[in-house]
Formats: sequence, structure tokens, C-alpha cells
Amino acid sequence: MQLSIEEVKKLDSNSYQIIDIRSEEEVAHGAIKGALNIQAEEIESDERVLHDKKLVIVCSRGKTSVDVAEYLTEKGFDAASLKGGYISWLLDAMKEDEVAERDIKADVEQSIRKKFKKSIWRKFTKAINTYELVKPGDKIAVCISGGKDSMLMAKLFQELKHHNKFDFDVKFLVMDPGYNEANRHVIEENCRNLGIPATIFESDIFDAVYDIEKSPCYLCARMRRGHLYAFAKELGCNKIALGHHYDDVIETILMGMLYGAQVQTMMPKLHSTNFEGMELIRPLYLVREDDIKAWRDYNGLHFIQCACKFTDTCTTCNNEETKSKRMEIKQLIRTLKKTNPFIESNIFRSVENVNLDTVVGYKQYGERHYFLENYDKMGELKQEELEKKEAAQAVQESFSEQYDRQNLR
Repeated sequence: MQLSIEEVKKLDSNSYQIIDIRSEEEVAHGAIKGALNIQAEEIESDERVLHDKKLVIVCSRGKTSVDVAEYLTEKGFDAASLKGGYISWLLDAMKEDEVAERDIKADVEQSIRKKFKKSIWRKFTKAINTYELVKPGDKIAVCISGGKDSMLMAKLFQELKHHNKFDFDVKFLVMDPGYNEANRHVIEENCRNLGIPATIFESDIFDAVYDIEKSPCYLCARMRRGHLYAFAKELGCNKIALGHHYDDVIETILMGMLYGAQVQTMMPKLHSTNFEGMELIRPLYLVREDDIKAWRDYNGLHFIQCACKFTDTCTTCNNEETKSKRMEIKQLIRTLKKTNPFIESNIFRSVENVNLDTVVGYKQYGERHYFLENYDKMGELKQEELEKKEAAQAVQESFSEQYDRQNLR
């Protein structure tokens, strides 16, 4: 059985529960207010599920939820699938905002200046200044994917432009790699409501990677970045800005260590290797994801989650085999934080405090180095340092003896 969002809204609010079976990672992009986030296989055993109420099952696009609802019905539950899934709920929520005639743009800008000044605005400007991300004469392509991070970044750049102490220019870019009509509509509506004058250009990247079996997401990300660089350069930009945040950084550090056998981080800025004169910058480098979520929810904003064809067809819904490594890292950090509340900042700072004297091997400018290269030299330096310390100590002892003799007289 399937119910449309209109049919659900006609039900008595006390007669049903919404069960969101999307992954925790998907829900982080946009949650349904009042819904229980439970994986499909855990619904029967979860104590929060009320057996005397209708269960409205929600997945990304309303396909996997049909099978789950049918299974639960066979087990004696009164269950139905939400037709169209999360995206149908999202479109309806945006319609309600339009009917209410909220001045979303003004509310959002006010929240950045006041409520989120310390947690978001100051950290954004700190990253800009600390890492020298924006310089006089820059023309920056602010790349908008349609999610919470890039939309916030766009609003922050508008605010920075309003207060800027030197001249620079920004262009807001949305690349449509093959979004379905609903996702495209959500992005366009959000840009309109938030007052972001975005330029949308199209590509066929989703079609190009859809049949790729090995690492389609990695290939998709690389191709999207290449298209963004190329289009930004056509517009005369010298930088592209991406919405990676603090949590992305620390997760990348751990992923490199645990899955890639290397110590590296997501840098605050990079020179492009394929587009001469172009740079990539990450202005949200110091902004926490929880603060971005708080900003989104405070303003009642709704953004798309991953909008690729795999998500469209629900081929990744609740599939343990395709569960992202990044989600595993998020869970690991949460577990470690229970015993060490400073775990996140320690991970972040670890790549700022690398001591090459205590590293077995490292790579610099594409060339590998091994500790034995300077091992004997380090021994000589340490011996010289030891001799200097002994000489300084001898001088100090001599001075102390002379001082004591003078006092005895």
C-alpha cells in the first residue's frame, strides 16, 4: 500500500508514525520532523515503534519503502509506503513555506549575523584569514551542489562581499550533472528563496558513470570537479570554492590512516594540477557540521541529499555492502568521543604538529624520503645540541659558585 503526502496529511496526527529508513548519512542532509530514523531490518524489534499505529515508511524515492511496507504488513503491522519518498515530503515542505510567505532570505541573513555569528561566521572568516583563501582581485566560483554546506557557503560569501575590506568578485555556480526534475526544482527554489543568483550549467556525468561498477562515486566526484574548474575558468574565475567542513577534514585524516595506510589531510586550499592558474579553496574548513545542521534547522530550510541515479533508483538504500567508509569513520569518532571529548580537535591538530624527525618515511613534492637519509646527521646534531646544553650548564654552575662565595664573605 502507498500513501501520497496529501493523504498522510489528512490522517489524524496521533494515528500514525513516520519511519524513515534512510541511512544516517542521508538523514544528516535533511531530516523529516517527528520521524523515527530506523533501519528497515530493525523496525520489528525497536521499542519506539508503536504497534497500534499506522507506520508510514519513508526511503529516498519511495521504492525500497514499498517492499518494507509489504513485509511489515505480512508480519501484522498496519504499514504503508510514502509515495515518492523523502523527496515528496521535501517538495511539500517547500510549498508550505511559499504559502506562508516567509521572508527566508532576510531570516537566514539575520541568523548568520546574530545567532550563528560565533559558531559559523567567525569560523568562516577565521579560515579566510588564517589560510589566505581570498585575496584582492580574486574572482571566485562558489560551487553549489544543492546541499546544506554549499548553500550556507554561498550565503557566507554574500555576507563577506557585503563587508569586504578589499575588492574581489564571486560567481555562484550550480552544475546539473543529470538531476531528476524534482531535485533540480529543489535547488532552483532554494537559490530563489535565499537570494542566490546562481548560474546553472548542465553535463551528463551521471549517465557517464551509472554503469561503472568500480568506484562510481569517486569517478563522479573527479569528473564533476573537472567540469567545475573548466566552466569557472571560462567565466574568468581563478578559484573555485567547495563546501567541505571541519568534520570532513578529520574524517579524511582517519580514512587515510585506516583505509589508505597514509597520513594526509584535506587541505584548506590547493593549486589545480590540470587547470593552470586555478586554485581550490575550502572556506568552511573550521566550521562544524553540527553547527551547519543547527543553522539549517533553525531557519527551517530543506536541501537535497545525494541526488545521483543510484539514489534515484534506491539501489543504495539500506545496503550494508555499499555503506560508506565515511559513515563508519563518523561512528568511530562518536565512540571515541565518549571517553575523550577532545578527540575531534586532537585529530585536527595532529596534522598541524607533524614532527618529521619521528616519522619513518614521508613524501614531499612527489619524492619519497626515508629516515635513514638523515639518521647520522641527526645524531651529529643531537650530539652538538647535547654539548651546547652541557656547556651552558657548566657556565650556570660556575656563576652559582661565584655568587655563593660572594654571599659567604
